[in-house]
Amino acid sequence: MNPALLRLQEYPFERLKKLLDPVSTNSKFKSIKFSVGEPRHKPPKFVLQALSRARNDLGYYPTIKGSSALRITAAGWLENRYNLASGSIDPDTQILPVNGTREGIFSFTQACINPKNTPLVVTCNPFYQIYEGAAILAGAELWYLDCHEDNYFLPDLSMVPAKIWERCQILHFCTPGNPTGSCIGIDQMCLALQLAEKYDFIIVSDECYSEIYFDETSPPIGLLEACKRIGNDEFKRCIIFHSLSKRSNLPGLRSGCVSGDRALIEQFLLYRTYHGCAMSPATQAASIAAWRDESHVIKNRKNYREKFDKVTAALQPTLEFFVPRASFYLWPKTPIDDVKFCRDLYQSKNVTVLPGQYMGRTTSSGNPGMNRIRMALVAELDDCMEAAERIVNYVEGL
Repeated sequence: MNPALLRLQEYPFERLKKLLDPVSTNSKFKSIKFSVGEPRHKPPKFVLQALSRARNDLGYYPTIKGSSALRITAAGWLENRYNLASGSIDPDTQILPVNGTREGIFSFTQACINPKNTPLVVTCNPFYQIYEGAAILAGAELWYLDCHEDNYFLPDLSMVPAKIWERCQILHFCTPGNPTGSCIGIDQMCLALQLAEKYDFIIVSDECYSEIYFDETSPPIGLLEACKRIGNDEFKRCIIFHSLSKRSNLPGLRSGCVSGDRALIEQFLLYRTYHGCAMSPATQAASIAAWRDESHVIKNRKNYREKFDKVTAALQPTLEFFVPRASFYLWPKTPIDDVKFCRDLYQSKNVTVLPGQYMGRTTSSGNPGMNRIRMALVAELDDCMEAAERIVNYVEGL
């Protein structure tokens, strides 16, 4: 077996399962889960209809590259979303379908990392663990860039030593962020592009939460916009990932797209022809329908906005937290150890949240997830409000 498997840390949800399995919870409460970022809003009916209509297409193998209709639709959506000129993204050479951002980011890392010269991947800390696991299994080491409350949980690239950039092959961004909900601004994006040009590394931007934001007039920026700002019209050294899981409440569809530097896309396509990860024709048909429609996305944002307004109002007198401008996560401080908080909350109130330290790594500054929890407000409003009330009661009883 690959010896790098021994370097992998246990996935956060496996750790949570081991923490909670021995615990007997209060049976008078129904279970409410804030632990997994799985959207619970209903998928759009028109997407499910498109999926059903395409079921007869399952009788043949799809191409790895995906249909031209899918690539054209996704490219058009990206251009419109990020204020790019029509034709800025070539559907034939600058976009590919992926089976969700997790699959895409993992496989891109395997294709991208050059094992020579002790490769390094820089990732924000706390973070989504696929970045770490993908880097380790590709033969790279990790350098964790701590993101603290005093900087709104944003990365400060000026804190990374030059010797780290010299070894860096990939810089991972997640914006809006998981678990913090922070949104990287244009200045840090442009600085990252300048550093990538100077030190010759690739920026991989996971933007799967980009369409869940709370001010309709101020959507989060993306890496392609930063490229436009500095005149990097070919998106050199840049790769972005998008998904329909959160945008369209379709986590089970496993559909996303990757776009950016055409030379990197070309090599990634070569890798994927051997990887064997073609998107099914029915999924492609459903994806085209979803990417073409914005009305359901606007409605989805409205639902999240209502939940965040009401849940944060209920929690703020009791818990301290930064209210994000995007994503569906809250990242509050805990008055006691976060692992004990999660275990005891589950035991007494049957509400499941994720310990913050499971999402971070310990550096010289400590673990930035310590004494925090991640709450995913993915349930329907009534359940979210009931869970918030239980959390308040639990904290007040400490």
